[in-house]
Amino acid sequence: MAELSSREIQLGARPTGRPSLENFVVVEKRVADPAPGEVRVRNLWMSVDPYMGNRLYDRPNYIPPFRLDHPLDGGAVGEVLESTVPDFTPGDLVFSQYGWREIFNAKPHRLTRLEGTLPPQAHLGIAGITGMTAYTALYRVAKLQPGETVYISAAAGAVGSTACQMAKIDGCRVIGSAGGPDKKRFLEELGVDVAIDYKAEPDLSAALAAAAPDGINVYLDNVGGDHLQAALTNMAVFGRIAVSGMIGDYGEERRPGPSNLFMVVAQRLRMEGFLLNDHAPEIRETFLDKITRWLADGSIQSSETIHDGITSAPQAFLDLFAGKNVGKMLVKLG
Repeated sequence: MAELSSREIQLGARPTGRPSLENFVVVEKRVADPAPGEVRVRNLWMSVDPYMGNRLYDRPNYIPPFRLDHPLDGGAVGEVLESTVPDFTPGDLVFSQYGWREIFNAKPHRLTRLEGTLPPQAHLGIAGITGMTAYTALYRVAKLQPGETVYISAAAGAVGSTACQMAKIDGCRVIGSAGGPDKKRFLEELGVDVAIDYKAEPDLSAALAAAAPDGINVYLDNVGGDHLQAALTNMAVFGRIAVSGMIGDYGEERRPGPSNLFMVVAQRLRMEGFLLNDHAPEIRETFLDKITRWLADGSIQSSETIHDGITSAPQAFLDLFAGKNVGKMLVKLG
């Protein structure tokens, strides 16, 4: 064993307003030999996710903010290079939260060995947090029933595109909104019943009314703001809203909330936010069985936007919040 050189991405300064490349710093470090009880891993893939946007700012959140002058963290899949413990051997694929770096040493309890035949990056996306978030939103939080009308915002993103396909498997009428003609075409290719380019619509609420004249039974909210307001106006009686995220509100400035929240009372709606960690232990085995089967039989397809190399990670992050991704945003490191 020997020391190895590794590059990592640090947060050099918190953004004022929108983040930019200047907020991120590429740092090269030496990674010492793994100590007794440690495993050395070279990352092959890392995930870039919407929740990371809130972590740039030092404010109350369900997860601590990124620390200045420290490597950022997040989901990653890597290959074991060296191990001082019997539970891991060189060549094993592992999942960790040590993203945003090329090589690291870690204790075994920080690593999860990956089994099966799925592509490694699938464990960061459709077979990982992304897929489980969509599954949790539809089936545990919203309690989706076959044949219902479902509206999904940010539908061309990682969670949204997966949820669209899951709802179609259950025979639901699916309405998806996304920004731009290319994303609209992508949703149509997925089999969405009504694809809405919200950037081309002068009135999103009117577009939803035309798409769902009998009302929306389930809304999966990934955006918040005007999308939530439009959905509230068009919910059916006893509709359910599962709030996965609000990427439209992840910047430094917070926008006013919807002005029509009384619709929750008028339509007897249930609206629930959730964190995957509250559900994952109970659903993981069932979810993996289903998603593996759906991928194998072609019921679901995985879409990815890939950047190459650790130095491209900050741009991948900015592109995510600029809506330049289709499906899962990933950075290939290996």
